[in-house]
Amino acid sequence: MNKKSIILVAAIIAVATGIGYLVGQYRSGAAAIKTASETDERKILYWYDPMSPNQRFDKPGKSPSMDMALVPRYADDEAGAGLKVDPTATQNLGMRLVTVERGNLDESVSAFASVQFNDRDVSILQARAAGFVQKVYASAPGDVVAQGAPLADVLVPDWAGAQEEFLVARRTGDKPLAVAARQRLLLMGMSDSLVDEVASTGKAQPVVTLTAPISGVIQELGVRSGMALAQGATIAKINGLGTVWLEAAVPEAQAGPLRVGQPAKVTIGALAGKSLAGKVIAVLPQIDATNRTLRVRVELPNRGSALKPGMFAQVMFATGAGNAALLVPSEAVIRTGTRNLVMVSSGNGQYVPVAVSVGAEGGGRTVVLAGLEEGDHVVASGQFLLDSEASLRGIGTRMPPANVATKPAGQPRPAAKRTAPIIHQGRGEVESVNEHEIVISHGPIETLGWGGMTMPFALESPGLAKDVKPGDSVQFGVVEKDGQYVIQVLHKVGGAS
Repeated sequence: MNKKSIILVAAIIAVATGIGYLVGQYRSGAAAIKTASETDERKILYWYDPMSPNQRFDKPGKSPSMDMALVPRYADDEAGAGLKVDPTATQNLGMRLVTVERGNLDESVSAFASVQFNDRDVSILQARAAGFVQKVYASAPGDVVAQGAPLADVLVPDWAGAQEEFLVARRTGDKPLAVAARQRLLLMGMSDSLVDEVASTGKAQPVVTLTAPISGVIQELGVRSGMALAQGATIAKINGLGTVWLEAAVPEAQAGPLRVGQPAKVTIGALAGKSLAGKVIAVLPQIDATNRTLRVRVELPNRGSALKPGMFAQVMFATGAGNAALLVPSEAVIRTGTRNLVMVSSGNGQYVPVAVSVGAEGGGRTVVLAGLEEGDHVVASGQFLLDSEASLRGIGTRMPPANVATKPAGQPRPAAKRTAPIIHQGRGEVESVNEHEIVISHGPIETLGWGGMTMPFALESPGLAKDVKPGDSVQFGVVEKDGQYVIQVLHKVGGAS
């Protein structure tokens, strides 16, 4: 090719490249204009930080907590729309819906218990006079003894002289003197049978055999051969086995209906699942702070000593059926510590977190006092993932109407009335302020379920914050209007409202 041809080809290539670049720029610009146009058609309510959705901003920018862009919240994405879940994702998450139904809650309460000694059936044998242990019979702690079984032989020197005086008084024939001498022996701690033996044999009996006062198991045995005994020393402690106790640990949320005298059905695993009938003899007044349970004491007859202390048992307290109420599976209730939530299906794959008031619980179901209606569909599995996603996206929680908070859920509600918006009270420190907006670092606002945070609020009127400057401590009242939170009341702490 000659020089002219080369120059001509290079020029053609340059022109083609320029035309391609201009066409690409035109198309990119058109796409950008189209995207901007579509965005402009959707009304933006505010921007928020996905990691802290309760913190809201009036313009785009970077998150104050980390280097990430703020996300716009559009009007058609606000709380009423709920959380949209694709049907395929619903199946993959294993989500299960149940219908809110009206019925009677099975108020029977089940709890695990252990067999224990009856602490009211205890006998303690003590030395009534100082002496010396001459013999201990074949008994040790844990042995079962019958009533009247010998435990130890004790020599009591002081009794020998008193018994001789009693015998001398009897020989004199002075009846009042003999009666007084006998009374003295009884006051020294001798039994009627021992005094009668001295009178019948005519000999002093300084060695006395101590016997078990009741049948049962020896819990303590405090004597050994050759040891000295002081007056009042404990020789043995015996626990009866005629009846035993069950100590059942009942969760405090289920312990309300339990009463003394209430029947109880007891199943003992060690006895091949044998069922026994008992009754509640005490509901102890203190909650165990470790596991939040209340101890309930049941007494059982122990025929043949078949029940051994330490055995495990399951106790069923039959409290009867309660009144008809709305019921949901207990697993459907998300307990946050400050309120109770359920995820309600609003149709078309959309779910809304709803705050509910709950009552008694039993048989795996919970009574709903307010917040739901019969026939509502709630999520019984997978709801925690939905709740987390709703929190990240800043989706609000539907609260029970204030005018039916004290009425059981499911009953006909009165006609809706126009009421003033709820004013949520807060307190904090001013970070910045202008005529239309104020930024406050506030503490928890319980009525909104908010923790402490720094966030901007719109001002209802431009002059509301005219006397407030950054650094001031303020108390404020905020209401929700058109998807944003507006301060209606604002004053310095300690100043005039």
